[in-house]
Amino acid sequence: MPISPNFTSVLSKEWEINFTQCTPNGSLKYTDLCNLLQLTAAAHSEVGGISFTDMQEFNQAWVLSRMRVEITALPKWQDVVTVKTWINSLENSRSVRALEMYINGKKIVGSETYWAVFNTKARRPEALALPFEHFELFPENRATVEGFSKININSEKESVFEKTIYLSDLDIVNHANNVKYLEWCLDHVDEKRILKQEVKSFEMNFLKELSLRDQVVIHESENDDQSATTFSITKGDKNCFALELHWK
Repeated sequence: MPISPNFTSVLSKEWEINFTQCTPNGSLKYTDLCNLLQLTAAAHSEVGGISFTDMQEFNQAWVLSRMRVEITALPKWQDVVTVKTWINSLENSRSVRALEMYINGKKIVGSETYWAVFNTKARRPEALALPFEHFELFPENRATVEGFSKININSEKESVFEKTIYLSDLDIVNHANNVKYLEWCLDHVDEKRILKQEVKSFEMNFLKELSLRDQVVIHESENDDQSATTFSITKGDKNCFALELHWK
């Protein structure tokens, strides 16, 4: 698609929270929070002419490599939220995108995301084949207090679950969708901590893609002062994913 006449380098989009996106206490699920952030990023890439459809002409797609989310509060069922997004950096095969969520003008979520251009046939990163110079970059305008980082995986981690990748786990890029990793791990967190919204922030590192029928193991470890919990997902002896939950 050509660049939209309505294109701007900062995009704001409204979303109404529906009941399918909520936990039993009526608050937005952390997984659906990530979905809304990424759908807003996708909407911005679409009006800017670098969407999945545009990139597929060159067998390319954006894939998420790292994501940090800082949460002050979660919206509830029927709330209308505004998600705002802009790009911090974009060069060759890499991009850092910022996202913020607001309710009634108050910021409640900040997120920093790190994306790679991925060749969907060769299954490897490569330089973006489309023009992107029309995007103004905002390197100093950060959405989070802390930037994303490399998560240290504890060698003494405990195995908590074995998982097979099914069709329902895959997305349009034909690998396990990034939000699915988060969902699998959160299913092994004490539900009281989730319902009480004790998650202050979380980070995700996506290390290797997972495909249909892959067999994986989910591991968990706690840091010494119990202020954070780390999950990792392995296939064979290779780390594929890491999640670090920081508690209030």
